[in-house]
Amino acid sequence: MTLYERALRPVLFRLGGGDAETAHERTLRWLARLPAARRPFSPPGARRTVFGVDFPNPVGLAAGMDKDGRALRAWPRLGFGFVEVGTVTRHAQPGNDRPRLFRLPAAGAIVNRMGFNNAGAAALAARLRALGPLPVPLGISLGKSKVTPLTGAVQDYVASFRLLYGLGSYFAVNVSSPNTPGLRELQDRAHLSALLGALRAEALALGGPVPVLVKVAPDLTDTALGELLDVCLGFGVAGLIATNTTVERPGVSTAEAGGLSGRPLAPRALEVVRFVAKESGLPVIGVGGITRPEDAQRMLEAGAALVQLYTGFIYHGPRLVQGAVAATRSMP
Repeated sequence: MTLYERALRPVLFRLGGGDAETAHERTLRWLARLPAARRPFSPPGARRTVFGVDFPNPVGLAAGMDKDGRALRAWPRLGFGFVEVGTVTRHAQPGNDRPRLFRLPAAGAIVNRMGFNNAGAAALAARLRALGPLPVPLGISLGKSKVTPLTGAVQDYVASFRLLYGLGSYFAVNVSSPNTPGLRELQDRAHLSALLGALRAEALALGGPVPVLVKVAPDLTDTALGELLDVCLGFGVAGLIATNTTVERPGVSTAEAGGLSGRPLAPRALEVVRFVAKESGLPVIGVGGITRPEDAQRMLEAGAALVQLYTGFIYHGPRLVQGAVAATRSMP
């Protein structure tokens, strides 16, 4: 057991009377005060180039941990080779009612129904401009505002993309969160085609292409995934992020609604990574259930080019980042 697991995690988990979201917010405020890293963590053999972006190591922070980019200088200091902020929406929104974040320690899992709570794309753009460049690549996850009907989703995403263009190394199109009503319908062929076509046209109008990735749900069938991949290939998507949280409860007993992340998701996340990497040939960022360094290695063996941590980092701390980098740095 690491020092983080033995001493720091119990303190963090007690913050706010044990309320997971309050503890998360206080931790972010503390991290925001840390000095910036002078250089990224990049041991020999860790560096790689994926969809035209240079990564000092292949282990990143997943979207959702730092939605508004409040602690961006801290994450490279903790060893992450890239950071993904968001999911951000065109309109600022409070998200779903609290409580909405629940730890399941026995399962090494978390259930959330946050609902894209964030300060909005304009606020994130202002923060990123004030912050300046990071020592690691920055991904920006885009989602649909809850107040925007499905018929206006394309314009909603494009508006956020326009505000943030030029500030991220890549953009992730989140059409797979289970916590915004109707959002997952955007994964079907017609909706996704319209969205990706509009984003590609907007990028060309703004100055040129930028890597756009699509984040997929673990709950899609192989047939539905195949149709999604056809659309992604047709519109020149740079890569895929597999997977988002799941509405299933594999081996977990909880009455809380929302998306499940953490150790129980690992088998299905690996299956989806293996499928989309083989069927598309596109670079894949593997995320879901990485709680040990060996899990990161298995993701790369399944076809992922990069990996991301979220729940595993909450339970195991910075040593997991360093261990995952060590486990993956000798792999292609």
